[in-house]
Amino acid sequence: MDELVESVMDYVRKPYTDHAIMINGEWGSGKTYFWNNKVKSKIESTDINGKRYKTIYMSLYGISNLDDISKKIFIEMNPSLNKSIKKVIDTHNISSIPEYVKTGIDMANSFGFMQMNEKIDYSKFFEIDDKVLCFDDLERANLDVIDVLGYINNFVEHDHMKTIIICNEKELSKKLKSTNVEMKTFIATYILNNEGKIKPENYEEDENLIDSEREDKPMVELIEDKIEHIFDKANDYERIKEKLIGETFEYIPEFTYIINGVLMRYESNPQLIQFLRKNSAIITQTFNRSGTRNLRILKHALNDFQKIFETTKRYYPDVSDIVLKSLLIFTIAISFEIKAGKVTKDKLKNINSLEEYKTILVASKVLKDNRQFYIKEFDNNYYFTFKTDYRFFKFVEKYVRTRIFDMKTFKDDMDAIVNQENKGQVVSYKRLLTEDYWKIEDSEFNQVVTETLDDVKAGKLQLAEYFKLYVIFNFFIQKGLLDIDSEYLKLTFINGMNMAAASSKYCKDIEAYMIGTNLVEADDNINYILEHFNNLNLQTKEKEYIEVAKQLFEMIPDKVEKLVDVFVEEHLDIPIMKYYNMNTLFERILLLENEDIVLVKDLVSARYQKVKDISNEERNLRLLKQAMEDYIRGKVPTIKVILIEDFIKALDMILLRPKEKPKRTRKKVAQTAKTETA
Repeated sequence: MDELVESVMDYVRKPYTDHAIMINGEWGSGKTYFWNNKVKSKIESTDINGKRYKTIYMSLYGISNLDDISKKIFIEMNPSLNKSIKKVIDTHNISSIPEYVKTGIDMANSFGFMQMNEKIDYSKFFEIDDKVLCFDDLERANLDVIDVLGYINNFVEHDHMKTIIICNEKELSKKLKSTNVEMKTFIATYILNNEGKIKPENYEEDENLIDSEREDKPMVELIEDKIEHIFDKANDYERIKEKLIGETFEYIPEFTYIINGVLMRYESNPQLIQFLRKNSAIITQTFNRSGTRNLRILKHALNDFQKIFETTKRYYPDVSDIVLKSLLIFTIAISFEIKAGKVTKDKLKNINSLEEYKTILVASKVLKDNRQFYIKEFDNNYYFTFKTDYRFFKFVEKYVRTRIFDMKTFKDDMDAIVNQENKGQVVSYKRLLTEDYWKIEDSEFNQVVTETLDDVKAGKLQLAEYFKLYVIFNFFIQKGLLDIDSEYLKLTFINGMNMAAASSKYCKDIEAYMIGTNLVEADDNINYILEHFNNLNLQTKEKEYIEVAKQLFEMIPDKVEKLVDVFVEEHLDIPIMKYYNMNTLFERILLLENEDIVLVKDLVSARYQKVKDISNEERNLRLLKQAMEDYIRGKVPTIKVILIEDFIKALDMILLRPKEKPKRTRKKVAQTAKTETA
């Protein structure tokens, strides 16, 4: 880093220059930070040939007019302009400042510094022999790069001003090639067609042509070659760069130094800065493992962590240091995975808890299924040398992905961690589901297996856990770690599942849960367990949905607004009409105030705009409609009767719309797995 500063200073010290220099580096790698904290201060604090130079910094990010650059340079180069004049510049539209010299004339006239026919001493306004210009973000200007470089060349070639250009040449190259692609393709295709190089569909090549007359290139390659020939901006860039840029320096940042500088912004929070400085090695290590040099993402991640740290300490002041370190690693890691484009946002979106994450991870490692290969790679990369049980936080993932800090999810995550820490040792079957089996010592393996089988027999697991655990036991038998009769093991799990069904929760997305379990090579016993699980799971769903429908509809007539909120937020995907008696529902509707009848009708209409498949609910929707029609038949019109008629029309619109064909699912979880459309 110091060598690069000295190289820049060597350029500035030269008494005469007719070229600029370029500092090239990746986005977010700290180039601007390097300029502000290293180069700028060095230039302005050094006596050079008996004088002090002043730096003029100009970001080209978003600049769409060369005049805007001139105006900003003029302001920065004239310390005699007071604040009120600068305000005039900002609030008045200075229409044209085409060149450096014209800038002085136009600006001086604008502010009354010269009268008509009065000669102006430009040196009063433009003392150029002690100025160093710095143009940053060249690749982000909303102007043709060639035009910008030509503009900068005026300062370098004619005024011999010291000029430094900061950019990302890799992104600049992409920009040069990717602008106006559609227009370039159209023109290239048009020219190729006129040249007779685009062959019609029924074209047959003359067999008598010699090889030099044949055109063997694919059409895409022909078009690309023609575009490059006509619109070769890259070559134009290289030509003007060769003329303008004397030296190009590659910026390779010293991340430890820069990261320490980044941490200084948290000095106002003693507790946070102490934690960050103590764990700066973890920050640097996680940053390096991201495989990027993007310090901007790291800054954003640390800003997010500030809120996470402060909220955690406020609600859980006694949380252990290992949890806070885990939060720090995960916040940085997930920020890079999402914001650096390394993974789509949905990769971790469907994982809802630490336990689920660890279960998928263990199954991927132990059972050798690669459908969640990314999760295994993520975990191996960021937690390779950091041993922690806390490697996934749903509230952090959601915060980084959506920018919403969900307090409910935060408390769910942290309560689960606190409960685990308070209880100490994880129960045996949870260890098998969420830990790598090789972390279990030989001396405790038999005890873990025995305790797990006891819990299996007692029906203490959730149904979905039974299936995963059976696959793991099957794996242990194959490896020779267990000597258990396969038929006995199967019956043990079947009986335990039957007992667990009474208290288990419905597993909605079976296929997602089975990720990490290789069913392609499953034997007959595994398929049998899976089929039994599916049957019990459907029964569990029926009981759960009946209870949900009962709780929701019993909010009528007294808690209609709560019904709307709970239903929309939590149960929109449940075919709720299937699981409640429609005559009872209509009796409750009749007890509503008129405005609440409208509210319930609108809720039903809104739901079926989003839920297209009504096959499971159609029968009961017709029964509800029939009950309403029976009620209004022969009645004198009242407001309530009219509102019920409107409700009937809304039901008609739902029932009479075209039926959608059922969507084909992806591969079934297993041949015997039952499918259902909710």
